This record gives sequence, C-alpha cells and structure tokens, in this order.
Amino acid sequence: MKHRYLPMTEQDKNEMLQAIGVSTADELFSDIPESVQFKGEYKIKKAKSEPALMKELSALAAKNADLRQNASFLGAGVYDHYMPVIVDHVISRSEFYTAYTPYQPEISQGELQAIFEFQTMICELTGMDVANSSMYDGGTALAEAAMLASGHTKKKKVLVSQAVHPESRLVLETYAKGQYIDVVEVPTKNGVTDVDALNSLMDNDVACVIVQYPNFLGQIEPLKEIEAVAHTGKSLFVVSSNPLALGALTPPGKFGADIVVGDAQPFGIPAAFGGPHCGYFAVTSKLMRKVPGRLVGQTVDEEGKRGFVLTLQAREQHIRRDKATSNICSNQALNALAASVAMTALGKKGVKEIATQNIQKAYYAKQQFKENGFEIPFDGPIFNEFVVKVGKSVKDVNARLIETGIIGGYDLGRDYPELEGNMLVAVTELRTKEEIDTLVKELGDSHE
Repeated sequence: MKHRYLPMTEQDKNEMLQAIGVSTADELFSDIPESVQFKGEYKIKKAKSEPALMKELSALAAKNADLRQNASFLGAGVYDHYMPVIVDHVISRSEFYTAYTPYQPEISQGELQAIFEFQTMICELTGMDVANSSMYDGGTALAEAAMLASGHTKKKKVLVSQAVHPESRLVLETYAKGQYIDVVEVPTKNGVTDVDALNSLMDNDVACVIVQYPNFLGQIEPLKEIEAVAHTGKSLFVVSSNPLALGALTPPGKFGADIVVGDAQPFGIPAAFGGPHCGYFAVTSKLMRKVPGRLVGQTVDEEGKRGFVLTLQAREQHIRRDKATSNICSNQALNALAASVAMTALGKKGVKEIATQNIQKAYYAKQQFKENGFEIPFDGPIFNEFVVKVGKSVKDVNARLIETGIIGGYDLGRDYPELEGNMLVAVTELRTKEEIDTLVKELGDSHE
C-alpha cells in the first residue's frame, strides 16, 4: 500500500517517550508555567477519517477557478503559458525533487549542471555576462539588485519607476528601510517612465535607476533613452524583465544595463496561486563578485573530466557577516530546473515563436477592443499586456466574467488611483481567437 505518510501509533509514541526518559508528552512542556499554558479547546473541526477528509478537501479545491477549465486573461507578473509535459517528468525525479543544497559537488553533479545550464540560458536571454543560480522570485531579485547597487556605489538613493510592479516596489521599500536607503519613485507619462522627470531627479546620491521591460502597464520602455540618463553619474542601470519577452525584444544587455533581474515563471513554472516561483539575477562581469546567492562554475577534475562546482558564494553563510553581499541563503533549484527544461525543450526557435505569438495575439485583442469602442489609454508598443478602460468597477466586471468561464484582467485601481476602472489584460500564446473574441464581447455587454 502506498502511503503519503506513515502515521504514529500509540506504541511508537510510548517507545519514543521511554527512549528520552519521560513518561508523558506533557512532561516535555514542564518548564512552561501552568499559568500561561492553554487549557481550552481549539476552535477547529473535529478530526475526520482520511477518506472523509480527502472528500472535503477535494470539494474545497473544486471551488477554485483553475486555468485548466477557464480562459485566463490575468497576468500582472504571473502568466498562463504553455508548459512542455517533459518539465513535470524531469522535476519529479527523486534525485532532483528531494535534492538539497549541492555543497558536496562529488555527489551533486546533476544538480550543479542543471543550475549551470540555467545560468547560461539566462545570460543568453538577457545579454549579460554572468547570472546566479536563481533567487526566490522576481520581487526579491529586484530588491537585491538595488542593495547591490547601493553597496557598490556607496550611495543611498534609489530611483524606481512607478511602472515597475507595485508588489516589487513594496519589497524594495522593505529591503531599503533596513539599509537606510531612500527610495524615490519616478512618475510615468503615457504609460512609460517619464524620462524628463527621471533626469530632474538624478543627482550624485543616486545608486541606481530601476525600470521594468515590458513594464507593469504592458508598455515597452525606451531603454536607450533611460540608459543615457541613468549613467550620467556613477549610478547603475537596473532592468527587471520578463524573460519570455526577451525571445523577441532586444535584451537589456544590448542597452547597457548593469543588472538584469526578473522571474522565470513564464518558463515551465505554474501560476500556483502566486508562488513559489524563481527569480533570476544577471550582471556585467565587473559586478560578478557582488552578486547575491551562489554561482555554479564549470571546471575539470585531476583526470581532465568536465565537472561543476559552486564557484562563488558571497553570502553570510560562508563568509563573515559584515563582508556578505546578501542574507539570501538559498536558491530555487527545483523551479530553476523547471525553467531550464522548458527553455531546452522549446529551444531558441521555440522561445522566439512563443514570444512572437504573444505579441501577435495581444495586438489582435487590442485592436478588437478598439473596434468595439473601448478606450485604450496607452497606445505604445506592447508585448502581451495592455490597459483597457472598462468604465466601471473591474471587480464587478470580473465577477461577471468568471461566470462565463473567463478569468478577467487585473484591476489597476488597486495600485493606481488614477486608473480606477481600467483593466490590465494579458494575452498569451494559449489564448485562442474564440476566447479573445468572447472576452471582448462579454466586456462589451457590460460596457453598454
């Protein structure tokens, strides 16, 4: 019989208590005063048998609006993309699924090579020299980039565009508070970073300028213009980017970016209610020794055979705390592997083809909205997201859409008061013409 877990019997419990020299479990808490011990009953349901519990949990899970049964137009950082079936097959192998930190390279060659391949592919996509073995997610990668910039330049001000993901900006503020770094937001104009406003905010105290490409509003930022301003002093240029978009767009490295970060979720990683995902972190060679986390390198053993090792580990777990670049003590190896398998299965042509399909389908949807009388607030170039003015509560519109099997777009009024009544619509390669037409029709009915 296959068990998910092995339950503990009373005999097991008594044997364990006897082994440690106590007669009851209560004795384990004898050091805690009686006056502060909880003696009541917890307000939770009574225990059920396993079959009854499975039935109840399955019924609860069935209430979720999953991506298998609904057409999703919700993006805002987490997307519904094609996942090659080989991804789950590979990451479910026990040697990967149960692997921990590869401290012993002699028994971790498979894990180390998988990470090395991830680093290589991220460098190819971003146009950067070096990438680390991954980070927790895109938001923490962005915040770590700002901390690196501040430490490298010895400056305490960070300029971040308001078109950067709102949640990433909140993570950045949390990081910055502990390091006494001043975070200044750069306003937008026509859906992209206001370059003139950015120029006016630049001074000798700026450690870095952070933008998103494509940005949170779906627009393609003018990286060439922004880079010229960002590098006027000794500040660094940080770009947060959707890696799939880089299959079609010019990589940030070609525009002189010093650090490129983002989330690898578009490659083989399910939405999963927002995580866990996999951040990536790529830099120019001059910043290599400042990168948080760990880097895997390729070498040869004494017999000349190729091997892989942890090359750089500039974090407090390995060196003196005051010399550490970060307190990030791990990486998302399993999700990085999923991304690597997806990128490998798709290949360069496949990644480019899917990126192109995202652009084409998003432009088709955008045009259909225009032809049906919707206002499109920002009409610049896009990748797979754009803003539509629905003219009423987006929350109410989405509640109506879900009844028709459609997961609607993101309510921008949550983060941008001036965009109340506007929806951020994501159109990936998985959305069909029929689904797009249905969305436009349903929104049109509620628009009237």
